[in-house]
Amino acid sequence: MLRRTVLALLTTSVLLTTACATPEPTVTVSPSRPPTTSPKPQEDSALPDVDTTNLLGSLRPDTGSDADPENIRKIRERGRLMVGIDQSQNLLSFRNTATGELQGFEVDLAREISRDIFGDPTKIDFRYIDADTWVKALENNDVDLAIRSISITRGRQDQVFFSTPYFSGKTKLLVHKNSGISSVDDLPGKTVCATAESTGAQRTRYVAPRAKLLIVSSSADCLLALQQGHTDAVISDDTILSGMLAQDPFTEIVGNALAEEHYGIAFAKPGPRHDSEGIIRHVNATIERIFRGGTWQRSYAKWFGDYLPSQNPPALNYREEQR
Repeated sequence: MLRRTVLALLTTSVLLTTACATPEPTVTVSPSRPPTTSPKPQEDSALPDVDTTNLLGSLRPDTGSDADPENIRKIRERGRLMVGIDQSQNLLSFRNTATGELQGFEVDLAREISRDIFGDPTKIDFRYIDADTWVKALENNDVDLAIRSISITRGRQDQVFFSTPYFSGKTKLLVHKNSGISSVDDLPGKTVCATAESTGAQRTRYVAPRAKLLIVSSSADCLLALQQGHTDAVISDDTILSGMLAQDPFTEIVGNALAEEHYGIAFAKPGPRHDSEGIIRHVNATIERIFRGGTWQRSYAKWFGDYLPSQNPPALNYREEQR
């Protein structure tokens, strides 16, 4: 049932675009009309590489006061923490088909945040957000925070506020075994799948300008596209790719790391419309706690130990403040 649902989403929403300086045609796939054979050329979509330098730091935990910030008090009064999450990223955040429960590294992290707010790791309202909607969900106060393997980039910091990094991933490729693709040098003329608005999509335009780019709404769609022959490779961070590898043993992760990216928990930017400073500091205190106490390391070993090399938590990153 899941495969049929994902395939239906894929066939109705997939946008096949090129990633080159001299653009290839655009093809829209829909159930009522086969791909057109004479598509109109799209505008030049070549972009610079993703800017992960000169990142702004987060806000340090507030250790100087025992009083709860106003927005933390409101969350406690509500009785639930509203967390935006992806339900289709295996190993990171996915639904156990046997129990119906959400599981994964990022689900563990959300539960630790709930533990520190309520003294109970289960007081969470998980809400599904995809690559196109997570910023709007924060702006509209539909969620208190978003945890969905969001890479911290300078451009995104103009839209939202991030916690200190909680995870690091290396950008690589997932392909079928014996595909003949071993690096980005093999991608000219091939199709590469990436999720909408992702750093992987932007990086493909930079490192493989002669490849075609298949844009989908979730990483699960990319895996299905690979299995169904709609794409030759998937580009993403190895954390996400390892979840696909766990689901399909006929695939492999190849190539040198194209970049290292750091994931941050996203919040609406503090200001007149969003009283988010308190929860940002509170969440950073949780991240520091799980780094120090071994909780992070145990969760990493549980979910990624069979697929990725062992690693330490990322370095804390805070901005200078005058308080």
